[in-house]
Amino acid sequence: MGIDLIAGGRNKKVHRTAPKSKNVYLALLVKLYRFLVRRTESKFNKVVLKRMFQSKTNRPPLSLSKLAAFMKGKEEKVAVIVATVTDDVRLFDVPKLKVVALRFTETARARITKAGGECLTFDQLALERPTGKNCVLLRGPKTHREAVKHFGKAPGVPQSDTKPYVRSKGRKFEKARGRRRGCGYKA
Repeated sequence: MGIDLIAGGRNKKVHRTAPKSKNVYLALLVKLYRFLVRRTESKFNKVVLKRMFQSKTNRPPLSLSKLAAFMKGKEEKVAVIVATVTDDVRLFDVPKLKVVALRFTETARARITKAGGECLTFDQLALERPTGKNCVLLRGPKTHREAVKHFGKAPGVPQSDTKPYVRSKGRKFEKARGRRRGCGYKA
């Protein structure tokens, strides 16, 4: 038996080489950063381009509070996020920051500009800092999605912190045997 080349093929390159999105603005940014990758020796541009190709789950949003924490002591640098920047009502004082992102939520943009900061796009960054000098590349937390809470050991198994898929949260739903001492045993 040989290899079915038509079905499987020898190509084992599984990473994306272009974004799946049909967004024309993203396509233009990809065009620009492909050029920058080719014409500059900058590793920063390579990483930015690669992240533009990623799926939505691999581009998790970053909140203003996390952004402020990451940029503490680096206020003169530019924060670069290849994702969305979201607002966080728990953050009281927003520091003056220069932020580059694919998207900003309305309130996040308003709060950054009110604090005297700037919200830039990637084409503006390419003109200002084509090699990514003095830029801090940041990412959001990937494991904070609701779906991730259901991954892991099966719920009900000893030492499992996995969230069960239940209709509602209440006395009648997955709270009997194995969940409390007075009802059989507690796992």
